[in-house]
Amino acid sequence: MPAAQLFLPGISWATSIASARLWPAQEYTRLILESSSPVAHQLTPIKSPERLVLDLEDAELTPELEQLPQHVQPTDPYVQSIRIARFKPGVLRLVLDLKTEVNAQLFALKPIGEYGYRVVLDLYPLTPPDPLMALLEGDGRSRDAPAAAPADKPPISDSSRDKKRAPNAKRRIVVALDPGHGGEDPGAIGRRGTYEKHVTLAIAKKLKAIIDADSGMRAMLTRDDDYFVPLGVRVQKARRVQADLFISIHADAFTTPTARGSSVFALSEHGATSAAARWLAQRENESDLIGGVNLDIKDPMLAKTLLDLSQTAQISDSLRVGRSVLDGIGAVNLLHKGSVEQAGFAVLKAPDIPSILIETAFISNPDEELKLRSEWHQQKFAESIHRGIKRYFAQNPPLARAKLA
Repeated sequence: MPAAQLFLPGISWATSIASARLWPAQEYTRLILESSSPVAHQLTPIKSPERLVLDLEDAELTPELEQLPQHVQPTDPYVQSIRIARFKPGVLRLVLDLKTEVNAQLFALKPIGEYGYRVVLDLYPLTPPDPLMALLEGDGRSRDAPAAAPADKPPISDSSRDKKRAPNAKRRIVVALDPGHGGEDPGAIGRRGTYEKHVTLAIAKKLKAIIDADSGMRAMLTRDDDYFVPLGVRVQKARRVQADLFISIHADAFTTPTARGSSVFALSEHGATSAAARWLAQRENESDLIGGVNLDIKDPMLAKTLLDLSQTAQISDSLRVGRSVLDGIGAVNLLHKGSVEQAGFAVLKAPDIPSILIETAFISNPDEELKLRSEWHQQKFAESIHRGIKRYFAQNPPLARAKLA
């Protein structure tokens, strides 16, 4: 028999909701309720009209929670409004009025970093956006676009032997650009309050514009707004569009403000090339814990992609493209190291796509933080990366597309 709780007059035992955050995006909208202790919760969908009812047990109606309805934006694709009230003693009820039917996923996260306990509600469209179709539409459905594969089945190549060099191919090169962090995961934060997630998106968008203006290339973004994308999903998106190259863009911090310079990293299967590279990879790989991934959803296809397939050829190509990009960046910024480093970055594990991670500059360095905040310098970083990409593909023509079933 459970022990009885003692309730004393004037003392509140309700859990305080310290923060309520809403991250709207076309890909999905995320609601996060943060508290210092776990909150029991239950979600009930209601139709005619479409609503979601989220009940929180023994939760206090705090000012942070009361302000949540004001955070709903008219441009939110899924949430029309939010209402909050005490449903019955001991139960606080949130009602989300929806604009359309959604696929709702509710899960809880344990404390990590500066975050406490979190209740996370993700609202996905019934038909998820297809990065391949978006690329085709943006490219005017060009004749040389990769053939479409089923939406739930990204193209798989079990080894580099499934592809052949095609020096005379007329198709455009596809580059997947991955702005690091986003949404609940801010990345590193500079002393002037510069968020890595904003810098990476700004540089990636500028680089995309340059690539799209190049008649021989086109680019896709793994995220185009301020929302969180799990590391594995970033890889999936690149494989879905059959990218010829994957570039993850970052602007990280180090333990001392004196660290400076640009770096380029490739994947390593046999340990990091330096203690700093190992430390950095560990930090970047924690993004899923910080941003919040629903671990109840398993993706066996992704597990096969990331764990089973040999990546020796991919790493070799990644080192070559990394060298070319590093030379390009060296023309606009000091290099932290003169060679491409390697470490176990999870986001670089696509087995059939050369993949590199670029640390454009140290956001923890006051001088480099100013550069990262500058649109002029952001443009220069983008132009230098583009030059490195061009140089690499001039010397290493892209692989022919594997035929899809």
